[in-house]
Amino acid sequence: QVQLVESGGGSVQAAGSLTIACEATVPTGKNYVRTWFRHAPEKQREGVAAMPIGSGNTNYADSVKGRFIISYDYDKNTLYLRMNSLKSEDTAMYYCAAGPGGPWHQAQFYDYWGQGTQVTVSS
Repeated sequence: QVQLVESGGGSVQAAGSLTIACEATVPTGKNYVRTWFRHAPEKQREGVAAMPIGSGNTNYADSVKGRFIISYDYDKNTLYLRMNSLKSEDTAMYYCAAGPGGPWHQAQFYDYWGQGTQVTVSS
């Protein structure tokens, strides 16, 4: 059974940077998509960035394109999200997810979810 464990959240000033991580306790299936979602109070859950493992491709929401970078360490089975130029609107609970495929930003296509890590950006 795959478990996803996020870490690295916290509070940061606007324009600052933060990196969050998501470790899989066992490797996910080959070609699985590993994705970061976020959910802020009174907003819909949003797909932030995704990486089909092994493909080298990445996908980003328009709201974070050019500021966030998703990456994966194959040796550690760990997904990262480097967040730069943070804004107050980036404040949310960030969740990592893993699934076999489908539109990357749609949550129903994911089998496994982490417990979330809070990111708070103060202006």
